[in-house]
Amino acid sequence: MARKKRKPPLTEKASARPARPRKRRQPTAPAPPALPFDQELLQLARSAAGTLQRAFLAVLVLAAIGGIAAGLWMLRPIPTFSSEDVAAGSPFDATFQVKNRNSWLGLANLKISCVLAQVRASPISPTMVDPTMVDATNVRFAGKQANGLEPGESGTFTCPFQVALTPTKDDPGIAQRAEIYFRSEYDLPLIGSLRLTDNSARFSLNTRLLPPRWTSKPNG
Repeated sequence: MARKKRKPPLTEKASARPARPRKRRQPTAPAPPALPFDQELLQLARSAAGTLQRAFLAVLVLAAIGGIAAGLWMLRPIPTFSSEDVAAGSPFDATFQVKNRNSWLGLANLKISCVLAQVRASPISPTMVDPTMVDATNVRFAGKQANGLEPGESGTFTCPFQVALTPTKDDPGIAQRAEIYFRSEYDLPLIGSLRLTDNSARFSLNTRLLPPRWTSKPNG
């Protein structure tokens, strides 16, 4: 019988090959257990409460800012007008008085305009004219400022309505009904770059007085 040949032994090179380590699969983390229903409701309630709290604080801040702004706006100086000292002359060329009754803030760079709101005359056919605005003339401020009024100061000015009333300039007494008011412009206190505009209450021509005079018309 023929003898089987033996396989040659493995060489050192073949036996020296390192065995590749097998990759181990990392165990997956188990999913967190679901929260009970009552705890989910508690979390939702806490989240809603936090949102409501932040919204409430924002409303409080806005209300505080609005209150401060409203308070400062109420403290702004407003010129007041009168014609109590006017007792003679044409009512359409009368001298009026302006006063700053504010105790803390002044009226800087004050500009006054006179507005003729309406007029009705006779024996001319009754007509209503459009509002006419003219700049005040002969403005005199009795104070330190040449163009404004400090707290408590007053001044005088004239409204040259004679130029605007051509039908009645020869005989102002024929005017039976008229209304005027004053528009003032001045710098915003503490912020000179901004200008404020204010319209005064209306004055009506009182023809029962001789000569006719302007009297303050009640609001409303």
